[in-house]
Amino acid sequence: MSADAHPEGAHAPLSFALLGFLAFMAGATVANLYYAQPLLAEMARSFHVDASRAGLIAVATQAGYAAGLALIVPLGDGRERKGLIVGTTTLIAVTLALVALSPDFATLLAASLFMGLSTTVPQLLVPYTATLAPPARRGRAVGLVMSGLLIGIILSRALSGFGSFLGWRVIYGLAAFLMALCAIAAARLLPRQAPPQPVPYGALLRSLKGLWQDEPALRFHAFLGAMGFAAFSDFWTPLVFHYGHLFPGEASRMVGITGFIGVSGALAAPLSGRLSERHGVLAVNGSFLLLAGVAFLVLWLQGDSLAGVAAGAALLDAGVQGSHISNQTRLYTLKASVRNRLTAVYMTAYFAGGALGSLAGTWAWKDAGWPAVCATGATFALAALLRLLIGMCDARPRAPHG
Repeated sequence: MSADAHPEGAHAPLSFALLGFLAFMAGATVANLYYAQPLLAEMARSFHVDASRAGLIAVATQAGYAAGLALIVPLGDGRERKGLIVGTTTLIAVTLALVALSPDFATLLAASLFMGLSTTVPQLLVPYTATLAPPARRGRAVGLVMSGLLIGIILSRALSGFGSFLGWRVIYGLAAFLMALCAIAAARLLPRQAPPQPVPYGALLRSLKGLWQDEPALRFHAFLGAMGFAAFSDFWTPLVFHYGHLFPGEASRMVGITGFIGVSGALAAPLSGRLSERHGVLAVNGSFLLLAGVAFLVLWLQGDSLAGVAAGAALLDAGVQGSHISNQTRLYTLKASVRNRLTAVYMTAYFAGGALGSLAGTWAWKDAGWPAVCATGATFALAALLRLLIGMCDARPRAPHG
């Protein structure tokens, strides 16, 4: 093992500058998954397709990401992690260029699918950071990287919304250039991090089924995460079409404004981690899921104004992201040696839920408009809350009979 490679349990110095870079890289890479949402109307016009078909761009990206989480992220438990992060970031740059150069809608969907498949770096960085940080700083370090990731999710919509005057192809071209710069920087800055022992790829994938069967906490939190992100995507995917109805010609810019306001929701990430340590994961998770449900009530009652939608978006972002961090806080207390695989299984379910939410939101908008979008999103949030309440009842100690 090289001098700068650090296995599980050994910790390289984690400077604030390095942690800041990891947070920035998490945000910059995850942003690629969301640039399309404010641009869907423009992309639909480019290829002469309707709103329901344009929504497939978001579905393809999220479905590809879910597949990448299952196929690529587990490699972090069996391969040297720095090289995996650098190589995957390079692949993102290539697939973004393919999106930018797509000559027809079918090619765009395929390129979006492979771009989602390769954009697994954020979920490599979170367990990488958890392993790099000493135990006393692990929660804060993961919280900071997750804050970067969540800010990237929200700001990506703002940036592409405000930058829509450049054209969607230019935005994806600039994103490809940024990913190339990130790959170069990661190659220079990140310390090597070796797993405890090399594991064959086939064995890594086969072990995912065993983890799912053997860890009830993983199944429980995967369902909560999937339903939470389904609610999130149900709102954000058709939002540009709703704004197109309210503000003709200004839809992309309005999504950008909403995205900037929604950054406040990312502040729930570190707050959720701290509250979970103090008050318990389930109680905190339930509070955030309830907040997501309230957000859809606001969106239904005040959805005909920018202020009302922005307020609902901020509440929804806070609720879903707070629940997400609470889920991950619990999962990272499980086996450290399989941290990447736990992440892979959880996040695969999470983004499968996101793809479901994008599809449901697009159909709801097409068939019955904004009230149906709000009702569908609230249903996802309440399904997660109901499952959590059942879990809390099951976890409560029972009095002995007699």
